[in-house]
Amino acid sequence: MGAIFCFVLQLNLFALNNNSSDKILPQKNSEGKLFYFGNALKNNGIIINTTLAYNTETGYGFDMNSASNATINSNTFSAVKPTYFSVKLPEGNYQIEVFMGSSEKQTNVTIKAESRRLMLDQLSIKKGKPVTQIFNVNVRTPKIDDTQNVSLKDREKDIFNWDDKLTLEFLGEVAIQSIKITPKDNLTVVYLAGDSTVTDQDVEPWASWGQFITNYFDNTVVVANYAVSGSALSSFKGGNRLKKILSLIKKGDYLFVEFGHNDEKIKGEGNGAWGSYSTLLAEFVKSAKDKGAIPVLVTPTQRRAFNENGTLKETHGDFPAAMRAVAQKNNIALIDVTKMTTELYETWGDEPSRKAFVQYPANTFPGQLKVLEDNTHFNSFGANEIALCVLKGIRELDIPLKKQIQKEVPNYNPKKPNYISNWTLPLSDRFEITKPDGN
Repeated sequence: MGAIFCFVLQLNLFALNNNSSDKILPQKNSEGKLFYFGNALKNNGIIINTTLAYNTETGYGFDMNSASNATINSNTFSAVKPTYFSVKLPEGNYQIEVFMGSSEKQTNVTIKAESRRLMLDQLSIKKGKPVTQIFNVNVRTPKIDDTQNVSLKDREKDIFNWDDKLTLEFLGEVAIQSIKITPKDNLTVVYLAGDSTVTDQDVEPWASWGQFITNYFDNTVVVANYAVSGSALSSFKGGNRLKKILSLIKKGDYLFVEFGHNDEKIKGEGNGAWGSYSTLLAEFVKSAKDKGAIPVLVTPTQRRAFNENGTLKETHGDFPAAMRAVAQKNNIALIDVTKMTTELYETWGDEPSRKAFVQYPANTFPGQLKVLEDNTHFNSFGANEIALCVLKGIRELDIPLKKQIQKEVPNYNPKKPNYISNWTLPLSDRFEITKPDGN
């Protein structure tokens, strides 16, 4: 398989001290990075034949104190506990090719990237039948230019999404032979602007649809999720997140905009659904169109709040209607997630719908001494159901993106939802009991 993965590196990015047993073989240029795991000799790339911990000097290695979870074999690293591998990279979009499989046993691999973006969901690989999986990852930093940066919240400053490296998280029973990383400038980029129901939640048990929709597009698409917990349209703009997106977005890209939960809390003259909310939505839409991009408005996910008769309370007031009006006035694509999540929760019913949210008895997770009972923020199962709602909306729109959904992804009906009893995605091993900002 070495010929398939023939690739090139810039040597001075990976200078190692004389005591390292990792071998750098001759490279031709700086087009990308290739890592082989094991002791087999190769004609190119970097051979990782020890469980090298990540450090900034080498610029790659096993991260998050997970080196001890990995075992180096003749031509793989194997693991049965969560294992992280990081590579220092500049901001950009990258195509990742992971060659995996064992000659000794069947394996089952889940891969998440950066802040738990799902890239591969429990792929079963037969003994002696290695496979290559390809996916795209957006890597970014807060920098906009020499004088401007995105204003990060304190809780964001140490998460994977905003550091100077690409981190891959391997879950299940894995055997990884090689990882190839290629810069890609010609991908369709789907930019996400939103709040805690959209953002990449960095730790369990919190999750949002933006970090699950990554699993459903083909390898011509990459998702760049700039959503942040607790944000409204005004704070998203004020924190330079829109400015950052507009500095990068190009013709043919997409800007998905979902706000409402926190905008509802902004009171005073000129605010409200038909005031600043509608004005700012129109501004976001125009800004994207001016760059040749395609804006898509997404009405807010419903809160889990039931009436006694089993129907859902309309906690968003006029905000979904205001967004629909902006979309109609400006002839903009709209995905009505408010409507779909109403159908979804009501189909589940009051008690079963709890299973889609962060609602757990005490001591379910490390350090969790109290009950978790959140009716706004999703767990992984719930976030995936919302991602499927968004995909349903994309398929119903007249936009090219609908043709870039993987063909094997089934159609979704929120009136015939999935149930958590069939949900088996492995949990990451990083937890936090403090709820995300916003409600």
